[in-house]
Amino acid sequence: MSLRLGDIAPDFDQDSSIGRIKFHEWLGNSWGVLFSHPADFTPVCTTELGLTAKLKDEFEKRNVKTIALSVDNAESHNEWIKDINETQAANVGFPILADGDRKVSTLYDMIHPNANETLTVRSLFVIDPNKKVRLIITYPASTGRNFDEVLRVIDSLQLTDHYQVATPGNWKQGDDVVIVPSLKDEEVIKQKFPKGYKALRPYLRMTPQPNK
Repeated sequence: MSLRLGDIAPDFDQDSSIGRIKFHEWLGNSWGVLFSHPADFTPVCTTELGLTAKLKDEFEKRNVKTIALSVDNAESHNEWIKDINETQAANVGFPILADGDRKVSTLYDMIHPNANETLTVRSLFVIDPNKKVRLIITYPASTGRNFDEVLRVIDSLQLTDHYQVATPGNWKQGDDVVIVPSLKDEEVIKQKFPKGYKALRPYLRMTPQPNK
């Protein structure tokens, strides 16, 4: 059974590059990004893990913990981390799950037999502090992820959780947002959005980002 948006992210207890991890306990009250890699010592993954390490401050600023996964063992992960740090000028401090028994890969439906029967596809899950799955992106093994997009979506999720807005296509921090169509009371709108709004259509009302 594949995971869907809004589902509770499955809990697990698994070995990793930093020791045993009980996922929900490790996540605590943070947001989380769980992402998988086909195998250790693969070129695209090496660049992605280096990039994730370099974005440490950006993730921390958003209260996000990152955790990777590969089907290789923890010893292999730690050797690979040395390569990542050296070739990417990075310092990998987040855990890489050692999913040799495919337990986590199966829970999160990361193995797609028509793509590869044994290796995980490049799946990524954003999980909120309530342990709900809020974003799922799956890439083929040959295509590296865009972590700027991952941060952008987290920004959108955190913004729209606190305000009655949605973010338009290509939105980024500081851009105008959309007032949700379900909000119709003009007095409430004035209170919530004191900067005003522009109604392009009755259902399309643009307003400056409320927390900027």
